Amino acid sequence: MKLLRRIANLGYGSRKQVAQMFREGRITDLEGRALYADDDVPHAQVRVDGVPLDPPPGLVLMMHKPLGVTCSRKDPGRLVYDLLPPRYRHRQPALSTVGRLDRDTSGLLLVTDDGQLLHRIISPRAQVAKVYEAELAQDLRGDEGALFASGTLRLEGETTPLLPARLEVLGPRRARLTLTEGRYHQVRRMFAAVGNHVLALYRAAMGRLTLDGLQPGAWRVLAPGEIEAVFQPPQEGAG
Repeated sequence: MKLLRRIANLGYGSRKQVAQMFREGRITDLEGRALYADDDVPHAQVRVDGVPLDPPPGLVLMMHKPLGVTCSRKDPGRLVYDLLPPRYRHRQPALSTVGRLDRDTSGLLLVTDDGQLLHRIISPRAQVAKVYEAELAQDLRGDEGALFASGTLRLEGETTPLLPARLEVLGPRRARLTLTEGRYHQVRRMFAAVGNHVLALYRAAMGRLTLDGLQPGAWRVLAPGEIEAVFQPPQEGAG
């Protein structure tokens, strides 16, 4: 692929705009020598205004989604894509969130342009473990763990029972819940089914991958080895 098209696909501008960047000498190699639109140069050796190119396609980001931000491209209000550099909205292939966290849920969120990886993670066959921590409106009764683990709980309006889930009690009104499926508002609906209400919800881990100190609103690129951690069983007390 010609360098001009490669840079345009990364969202730096239209092909016409990127062509102008070449003419202005803004696209160079490691030594600062001007590059040309049809050059064939390794990705890591290209600089735009002296700065390395954004990662090539196959990008996977880990984000600490803050409260009040939506996993959408069109909803009103703040979107997760607003937390990324503006040019990331124009990348081809486009970035998408791997599943969703609702506006009132914070924590670990993956964003990728790798469609195969996205579907591999969200596929029911993969049974990727998602670990959530919930703050509840009422004290736990004591029987929730057995019910959630039974594989018999049916959510309101559904006929298929939930897969077994693991509950860890963190306090009278705090719990950690590990799921291997992702139904709509599942954690909130599970606690509603036992007469409780979730006041705050945080996703602490996906598989063995955790935020590891990443602050709300921050994000970073994952290395290939880190991505495979998503498919490993979570560590005890993940988060």
